[in-house]
Amino acid sequence: MDALSGGEVTAPTHRRNPWLMLAVFFGLVGTIAVLGSLATMAAPNTYGRYLLPSWAPPPELFGPVWMVLYVVLAFAGWSYWRTDGENQGFAAYGIGLLFHLMWASAFFAGGSAKVACVAIVLVDFTVMIAIALFYRRSRIAALLLLPYLLWMLYTTALNVAILALNDVA
Repeated sequence: MDALSGGEVTAPTHRRNPWLMLAVFFGLVGTIAVLGSLATMAAPNTYGRYLLPSWAPPPELFGPVWMVLYVVLAFAGWSYWRTDGENQGFAAYGIGLLFHLMWASAFFAGGSAKVACVAIVLVDFTVMIAIALFYRRSRIAALLLLPYLLWMLYTTALNVAILALNDVA
C-alpha cells in the first residue's frame, strides 16, 4: 500500500510487460527497415553504376548484414528502455534512425551521394551520442550499438570513396 494515496503501489508499465515493449522496438526499427528497403529498391542499379574501391563489399552482403544490425538495434533500444533510460538517449536513438532513413533515401532513391554523405555523417554522430548516453544507464545497450556504429563508419568511408572515384551529384 502507498501510504500517501492509500492505493496499491504498482510497478511501472515497462516492468509489467517488457515483451510488449520489445515488440514496440522491433516495430519501430522494422518500420525504418521497411521504409529504407523501399528507398533502396534501386540499390543494385545505383551501387552497380559507381566505380567502387577495392574494399567495397559485394551487393549480396548488404541484406544479411542489415538484417542482423536491425535486430541488434531493436535490442539496444529495448535494453536502454529497461533501465528507465533518459529522454536524451531516446532522442539520439530516434534521430539517428531518421538520419539513417534520410541517408538511404538520398543515396539510393534520390541519387545524391553528396547529400547522402552529409546524412551518414549525421548518423555517425548521433549514434556516437546515443552510445555515450546509453552507456550512462546500460553498458549492454551501449555495446549493442557498437556493431551498427562500426558498419556505419565503414559505410561512411565507402560513401566518401564513391564521391572521390566518381563524378556524382
